[in-house]
Amino acid sequence: MSQQHSAAPVPTSAVATVAGRHDWWRDAVIYQVYPRSFADSNGDGMGDLEGVRTRLPYLRDLGVDAVWLSPFYASPQADAGYDVADYRAVDPMFGTLLDADALIRDAHALDLRIIVDLVPNHSSDQYEWFRRALAEGPGSPSRDRYHFHPGKGENGELPPNDWESIFGGPAWTRVTEPDGTPGEWYLHLFAPEQPDFNWEHPAVGDEFRSILRFWLDMGVDGFRIDVAHGMVKAEGLPDLGSHEQLKLLGNDVMPFFDQDGVHDIYRQWRLILDEYSGERIFVAEAWTPTVERTANYVRPDELHQAFNFQYLGTHWDAEELRTVIDRTLDAMRPVGAPATWVLSNHDVTRHATRFANPAGLGTQIRLAGDRALGLRRARAATLLMLALPGSAYVYQGEELGLPDVVDLPDEVRQDPAYFRGAGQDGFRDGCRVPIPWTRTGSSYGFGDGGSWLPQPTGWGELSVEAQTGEPGSTLELYRAALATRREQTDLGAGDAVEWLRAPEGVVAFRRGEFVCVANTTGESVPMPAYGRVLLASGEVTEAAGEAKVPADTTVWWTRA
Repeated sequence: MSQQHSAAPVPTSAVATVAGRHDWWRDAVIYQVYPRSFADSNGDGMGDLEGVRTRLPYLRDLGVDAVWLSPFYASPQADAGYDVADYRAVDPMFGTLLDADALIRDAHALDLRIIVDLVPNHSSDQYEWFRRALAEGPGSPSRDRYHFHPGKGENGELPPNDWESIFGGPAWTRVTEPDGTPGEWYLHLFAPEQPDFNWEHPAVGDEFRSILRFWLDMGVDGFRIDVAHGMVKAEGLPDLGSHEQLKLLGNDVMPFFDQDGVHDIYRQWRLILDEYSGERIFVAEAWTPTVERTANYVRPDELHQAFNFQYLGTHWDAEELRTVIDRTLDAMRPVGAPATWVLSNHDVTRHATRFANPAGLGTQIRLAGDRALGLRRARAATLLMLALPGSAYVYQGEELGLPDVVDLPDEVRQDPAYFRGAGQDGFRDGCRVPIPWTRTGSSYGFGDGGSWLPQPTGWGELSVEAQTGEPGSTLELYRAALATRREQTDLGAGDAVEWLRAPEGVVAFRRGEFVCVANTTGESVPMPAYGRVLLASGEVTEAAGEAKVPADTTVWWTRA
């Protein structure tokens, strides 16, 4: 393992903590940073922690409450860092533990909280435990920490069961034993370089409790748990009996996902987190069949938040939006957890491009669509999201209205799913292209040495520099929206909306003195003028107590 461990900074008792209000996370706006694509400090074409640190003032001024960092751990990068070789070290491409310490301290000085990714379902195949398991052979205690099993068939030539990898192909790989013979198989629900831990083994739980304490002592304010619905597998690893298993994901409880046993793990983790001051939090990436099952992860003695993927996958359609909003609020209310709302992340096509295309194409597409339409809808969807009760997530670059880069040459793609044929579409690189900071430069201000994925021509016109101070720009819309959200006490926290009568295709609700109206249709609609316009994603005209809300536009009013 890396020797960076010795550089760990002093415990959190000596680390400055952010000032803040009680239950800050209930209505927080959390900004996702994908470190390799955010800012490059040393000109090697790859973003890094020092780059993130230098841009923290931008995030403070944007108006977010916390920053979630995608993985920066030591890793062979078979899946962009979600294959961890050392959970207590920073990969050299991103810096060192001292860089992480400096980032956390600077963020706290700016009243920003830091949430880091935790990857407990699987490790890298270069993780010390797995390398030892391979070397020690069948029957070794090290193999019990993963899912090693003999194969089926006369000579063990068939996988132990019929499970398929999320990235395509079988979820099992056969190893060559130390004596050179074909041997056991190991489970990997993702890439072969990501073997799944066996959470029935006590050493796995011990290790992750130690990892939690390591980063909590560093001063982090919480963890986003990758594949939070994984870890526990059904007893006996039963066959699914289907060869189109990916179509079942999200529709049913699977023998390898959303098993009830995961909740015992999170109850143990919550006890650790509650030992620390400063209201640290857990956020679950839990793909479940229903939002009601998602609510199981955020019961009072488990996690604090869970991503609302049902909302992310909803079309720009008033009826669908009202349905998923009601279901979400109804599901979270009994467990006392805040709803979360998210439109984009590092695994899906950016919503400015999704909304540019016809409904029904899914969350991973490679069609540019109608750029103007997509941006108009994306801006409106953002104001709707930020008006809802609960916590909202913003993915880096969405505040610039960035589209997905849909025309990357095949030879530059790095998404592992792209190279495995079946499985996920494999086009996640399009939302991971480094973001533009300036109008010009070798990588539009990302760094001095180009960028690890090519940026499109014209990227500079969408940059922070180009949009700052520009009336009507998407960046200034986000800044105004986040500032208004902080100022308006009826926004953010809460667990209900009061629906208002509205024409077909229009979402309208009240929260105290605040009213939000979102027109999801392609035509202007007349609406009552509900008071003073706080903000709108498009040009609204008012006369004689009536307002004309343009197509694909959201308006915020206040009666105060």
